[in-house]
Parts: sequence; C-alpha cells; structure tokens
Amino acid sequence: MAVDVPYAADAEVSLSFDELQVLRTQYEREVAQSHVTTQTKFNFAWGLVKSPVREHQVEGVRILQDIYRSEPARRRECLYYIALGYYKMGNYEDAKNFNGLLLDKEPANLQAQSLGTLIEQGVSREGYIGMALAGGAAAIGTLLVATLVRRAARK
Repeated sequence: MAVDVPYAADAEVSLSFDELQVLRTQYEREVAQSHVTTQTKFNFAWGLVKSPVREHQVEGVRILQDIYRSEPARRRECLYYIALGYYKMGNYEDAKNFNGLLLDKEPANLQAQSLGTLIEQGVSREGYIGMALAGGAAAIGTLLVATLVRRAARK
C-alpha cells in the first residue's frame, strides 16, 4: 500500500532487525536492573509498533497503554502510536477511537489527521472485501439452490 499522506509515514516504515534489537537490549538491561525508564519503554514500544510482525505490534501497543495510564505527560504521543499500532494490526475501530482522542485534544495535529485518512481507507477497503465475500457467498448459495431445484425436477 502506498502512503499518500506524508505525515503518517510511520505506518509504512519499519525499523531494521538490528535497530529493534538495540531497543530491546536496552529495555531488557533496564528490566534486569529493576528500573526501566519511561523513555526506554516508549522507545521499545515505538519500535515494536513500527515492526511488520503482528506479535511485536501487540506487545508495543500493550506497553504504550501502560505508559498512557501511568505517565500523563506522555499521553499525546502514546495516543498516536497506540492508534498506529491498531491500524497496522487491522483493528480499525480501536485505531479510530484512539486517533479520535488525540484529534479531540489537538484538532490541527497533521500526523493524527493523516493517520485518520489511512484508517478510513482501511475501513473502506475492509468494507469492500466484506461486500465481495458476501456477494460471493450469495452467488454460491444461488448456485446450490439452482442445482438442488434441477435435481428435484429430474426425479
């Protein structure tokens, strides 16, 4: 999918394995020392959300939600990356809700506006796929009924 909204470039750009590993190593080192800074948690979660791996995205969103609850000063950036994580996982409803919270606080936020456009495109795409599947199921159902009617008429 091509990004046609420049401010939501985070939706398509992932960190390299090595870059993510640097963030993971720092996070694990601080966990081992029993003192993880908010910045380290955020950096690691940010890298996980940007990953193309769904399990990473899920973990990143979980960490960001923890930060959101415990660190009011970091809520703005957490809202954006939580919404981004849900978008990348294809959970457009939650993505829309979290992005909406950010837009309520900052209506002129270009990143959130751009992400909102991507979310709406995802919802539309999902709707088209759903309609195609429903149409295909209806066509198969019609063929099955027609076949059963023909068989019954031959007997």
